Amino acid sequence: MVQKGSFTFAGYQVKNKTRHIALVGNPNSGKSSLFNCLTGLNQKVGNFPGVTVDKKTGSTMLSAFVTAEVIDLPGTYSLYPRRMDEWVSYRVLLNQDKEIKADVVVVVADASNLKRNLLFCTQIIDLKIPVVIALTMMDMARRKGIKIDIAALERELGVPVVSVNPRKNKGIVQLKKAIEQTSHQLYQSPARDFIDNKAFAEASIDEVKQHFPGLSDYAAIHFLINHESFDLSPSMQDTIENIEIRNQFNPTKTQAEEILQRYSRIKHIMQQAVSEPDPLQKTLFTEKLDNLLLHRRWGYLILLGVLFLLFQSVFWLAQYPMDWIDLGFAKLSRSLSYSLPDNRWTDLLINGVIAGLSGILVFVPQIMILFGLITLLEDSGYMARISFLSDRLMRSVGLNGKSVMPMISGFACAVPAIMSARGIENRKERLLTILITPLMSCSARLPVYTILIGLVIPQTYIFGFLGVQGLVMMGLYLLGLLMALVVSYVAKWLIKIKEKSFFILELPTYRPPRWSNVLTTMVNKARIFVFDAGKIIMIISLVLWALSSFGPGNTMKKVEEKYALLKTGPGTDMKKLNQDMQAEKLESSYAGIMGKTLEPAIEPLGFDWKIGIALITSFAAREVFVGTMATLYSVGDEDEGSLLLKEKMKAAVRTDGKPVFNLATGLSLMIFYVLAMQCMSTLAVVKRETRSWKWPMIQLVYMTGLAWVMSWVVYQVFK
Repeated sequence: MVQKGSFTFAGYQVKNKTRHIALVGNPNSGKSSLFNCLTGLNQKVGNFPGVTVDKKTGSTMLSAFVTAEVIDLPGTYSLYPRRMDEWVSYRVLLNQDKEIKADVVVVVADASNLKRNLLFCTQIIDLKIPVVIALTMMDMARRKGIKIDIAALERELGVPVVSVNPRKNKGIVQLKKAIEQTSHQLYQSPARDFIDNKAFAEASIDEVKQHFPGLSDYAAIHFLINHESFDLSPSMQDTIENIEIRNQFNPTKTQAEEILQRYSRIKHIMQQAVSEPDPLQKTLFTEKLDNLLLHRRWGYLILLGVLFLLFQSVFWLAQYPMDWIDLGFAKLSRSLSYSLPDNRWTDLLINGVIAGLSGILVFVPQIMILFGLITLLEDSGYMARISFLSDRLMRSVGLNGKSVMPMISGFACAVPAIMSARGIENRKERLLTILITPLMSCSARLPVYTILIGLVIPQTYIFGFLGVQGLVMMGLYLLGLLMALVVSYVAKWLIKIKEKSFFILELPTYRPPRWSNVLTTMVNKARIFVFDAGKIIMIISLVLWALSSFGPGNTMKKVEEKYALLKTGPGTDMKKLNQDMQAEKLESSYAGIMGKTLEPAIEPLGFDWKIGIALITSFAAREVFVGTMATLYSVGDEDEGSLLLKEKMKAAVRTDGKPVFNLATGLSLMIFYVLAMQCMSTLAVVKRETRSWKWPMIQLVYMTGLAWVMSWVVYQVFK
């Protein structure tokens, strides 16, 4: 009889246990590529408990009968964490994570920068946990003239060392075999530490190990240094604190002495196992390319060109699938309206559910294309150069070089741009980036700018070739960027997050991107948006539908009865009557009442109640402004609809006979849309990324207040 969870092989009953493998390593060491190679499409993306750091897990087969769950831990340079993502890896390695318990730790090391990588490798080995070293980028090492004796390195480290090339799927079988053998305890951790830990903390180490008998000497040191961040009982925290005081334990001095000893030992390992070329040899292609791309003048010009192409590519490439999605949902809505009975449930399905789904899925092309292009830049090695070049400007306003990509991406869409801010390690700088990114004028604002500029800005030219309308459009985009930098400069003094900012940046070598990694990233980012932020977007869409479809008492019914009588008259224009009825029903709805209620607050900006309704409905998406104005001004869907809408809006007058859309009102409304938070999708993503409603509410309040004040100033100047 075979027990559950086991199988019979060659006449023997074998227990089938899933191994848990943790992948760790320095940033840019090839860890993500190895993870993708091991797991393929068998991946899940979530978040580590309590933080927004991505948690990537996947399954793989170590052999015909042994499966493994692989956890891709965030990259880190040493066992002294400074960033939020480094703390995630640190807690797992120190066995302080309640959810993740690794049977084997695979340390990914870059063979072309082995000396630096060995610091982290030897630290983990000294924890006395099962370890396998995966040596990547051997081809790059050979190009540098570096020769590594794998057998000698394995002998010096005392753990299995396997050379792998995830991009070409080489060495993966050998790595899986080493992992399986290590998990069966066929390899034992070296008894001797790489450094003499007790030389500078013997008494403290011995006392800690009395309370935690299974700890290694080196792990005991980390309990002394970081026990406040560990999940220990209050009494145990006090005990360790007393050990520190009694033995005069100095964490800073201990860390410094450890690093010095460790690099001395690493120097010996390098002499025994690694042959390096003369450092005066000619520079590699990477270094020659950096002389151009990081040039003090040409580097910035090339950067501007790359960012321009990135933004334009997102805009151009995403436009077609976005149009297809819009067209598909429009045809679906039209077919359902013809085939289903004309009642409230049909209206809910078409204008609530389907409209909400359309508002979610229409962002997917931009998200996938943006993250695909960002992954290409990261894989190629240029992303680090962008951060390096822009760091000086960003740091002057409280950000850092890694903030530039989310900000530039915000010109296409704030939703994926905010998601891409996860790469910023410092919590304060990441939060500042999230708070200011919506000030970038996204593509959804373009229809609003276009129609308002066409209304109030004349088609004149300066010097015969500079169009005033085009200059105003460019000015709106630059205004958003300028205000973002100003807001960040002010907010950096108000946000009291105490965390040192270390802009430690490694410039990786240039290499061709791994296309399977690009596709996997695109799919995962789209999935996260649809299933997480999409839930909130759908709820708000249904709320907006209800506000626009219902009114107090029987007001909506009275409007229908009124137009039912008008339709019985001879020679009536049914289409015109239906349009007028929809406009009046909107005015009588809760959304219309809200617009009327809002009018006193927005009247100083030059807005009337109709614009107030558009401000409310366009919260679903900024471009909804044009559709709302079309409904209010009874414009149909003919091909000339845009022209008719402009004519109607130009002809609209106030009660005193003055035009509604004059220069002052038009400019005021444009400024309002540049600065105001007019997108529920953005708020939903900010809530998800910050794991709190506090920051999206702060964002909503400050952006709305800033928009009101600036719009009021512009209206007072030009009226």
